[in-house]
Order: sequence, then C-alpha cells, then structure tokens
Amino acid sequence: MDGQVVILDGGLATELEAAGIKIQGDPLWSARLLHTNPQAIKDAHQRFLSSGADVLTTATYQASVDGFMKHLGMTSEEAIQLMMSGVQIARDAVQDFKTRTSDNKVPLVAGSVGPYGAFLYDGSEYTGTYEETMSGEVMLLICLHAGLIVKPKISFSMSLFRLQEFKAWHRPQVQCLVSAGADLIAMETIPSLKEAEALVELLREFPNTKAWLSFSCKDQKCISTGRTFAEAIQVANRSKQLVAVGVNCCPPPLITPLLTSASQHKPPDVSWVVYPNSGEEWIQNIGWKTDKSKTTFADLSLEWKKQGAKWIGNNISVSFFPSENKV
Repeated sequence: MDGQVVILDGGLATELEAAGIKIQGDPLWSARLLHTNPQAIKDAHQRFLSSGADVLTTATYQASVDGFMKHLGMTSEEAIQLMMSGVQIARDAVQDFKTRTSDNKVPLVAGSVGPYGAFLYDGSEYTGTYEETMSGEVMLLICLHAGLIVKPKISFSMSLFRLQEFKAWHRPQVQCLVSAGADLIAMETIPSLKEAEALVELLREFPNTKAWLSFSCKDQKCISTGRTFAEAIQVANRSKQLVAVGVNCCPPPLITPLLTSASQHKPPDVSWVVYPNSGEEWIQNIGWKTDKSKTTFADLSLEWKKQGAKWIGNNISVSFFPSENKV
C-alpha cells in the first residue's frame, strides 16, 4: 500500500446499529458482540471490505480485560481470549473476502485500543477530564495484585504515576491484540496528551509492532483536554513505530484547520490519519449533537490527501463508502 491512500473501514458500531443491533446504553458497546454475536461483527467487517476498505478495525475499542471480567463475569483468562478473538474474527473476514474476490490486495487488521475514558463509559473520551483526576488507585491495585509494590513511594511523581497508570491500564489490551496477530494497533480517540505519551511509551514494549495514534479534538486547534493539537502530535517524534498520527471522531470541518495548525510539527516519515464522524459533537451531560450542515466527504478527503493524509476513513457506516472511494 506504499504511495497510495489507505482506506479505513467505517464506524463498526454505527454499521451494526444500521443492521438492527442494539448497542446504545451498553458499557461494552460493540465489544459485547464478541461474546454474544461474533457473526454480526464478521458480517459487518465483510460489508466494509466489499465496499472497498483496506483496513478492518477490531471490535475492541470499548473492550478491556477488566471490562469483560466486570460486565460479563469472566475469569481473567476468558477475558483475554475474548479480547484476542476480535483479531481472529477480522482475520476470518479477510480470508473469506479473499476467497470470493479476484482482488490481489490483502486488507490489514488494526487492533483497536480506545482511551481509558471509553471504559469509564461517561463520555470522557471526548473531554479527557480523567487525566488530572486519576488518583493512582488503578495503578496501585494493579501493582499490588502483581506483587510489584507494597505501597507507592512518597517521592513518586504524580505525573509519572499517572503515566505508569495509563501504561498499566492499556498493557493487557495491547498485549492481547499483538499476541493475536494484529497487523498494527489503532490507538484511537485519545483525548489526553499524557495518555498518548503513555501509549507511545508502552508501544516500545512491542518493538515489532506498528501503530497509528489519533486524538479526539474539541475545536480547530485543540485536543479534547485543551492542549494544542500541534503540541500533541509531537509525541510521534518519540517513536519509530508510528505509521501515522492524526484525529478521529470529530466533525469533518475541523480536520483541515487541525492538520494545518500542526503541519510543521509532524515528523516527515509519519503520515496523517483522519477519520471523522458525520458532523456530530459530543455535549457533556447531553450526548451527541448533530450539525445539520453537510459537506461532501469525498471533497474533504481530497483536501486531506493534499495535506498529506495517507490513512483516510470515517466513523460512519458503509453508506459513505461509494464517495469515499473516489479518493
């Protein structure tokens, strides 16, 4: 896929809901279907492939080992196996696609890693409020359980503690996806610079793994916590494993100014990755608010391509793919 635009799949949950499957109100979101209806996930993957997607993203955005244990009553081992099954379902969809098409392309499987806020299930992946309010309790419990520490040292920096806490939280999910054979990791909808730093640092523990990093953004210049997008994407300078950095799940009109604001700070060997929603905005305590103004996605995609975006998609259903494929 070198030298050409890579078409990402659409919003898996949106596609599943379009097929009549209820997902709203579930703390596991589409990840519950890994347990209850894996065929529905595979069918959605296949629809994206038939519509031209070059990349399938696993149904693990809102999944976590702890989340499966909490909401499905699973053991740790069962939760690990369920997490890994997301990769296998996508792989099976790719294999089926290859057997019924003469297309020589081999679609990639991206293991989705959502932010800690997705586990909290309070919309904070669009605010990042947990970045400064985390007390270290999650990290302490993990470390105590693993026998790594008895109590935190008094001199331990809270900033470093939060960094280690984020790494400890994400490590089981990344480990599962890498072990299951994902082609790369999609670290997506990250609202917090500290969490992004932790993910990039964690990625070094898997030196043969590539990834992209995409932020959730609040306006034309800032990620969700209020730090500038230009500052946030500079975390890519710390990794040789990132193939792309960018933004996802925000209104399309924000993309061009965001990329422009940070263009001088992006490493030259790292591409932009962009996959917005259809114009919705997350309003805390209210939910999604739809922008009634519509802009042609294909036209915007061409604009993003000119800005250096190589990985382009959306958080919508397959209905948007005919125009998207004109990129």
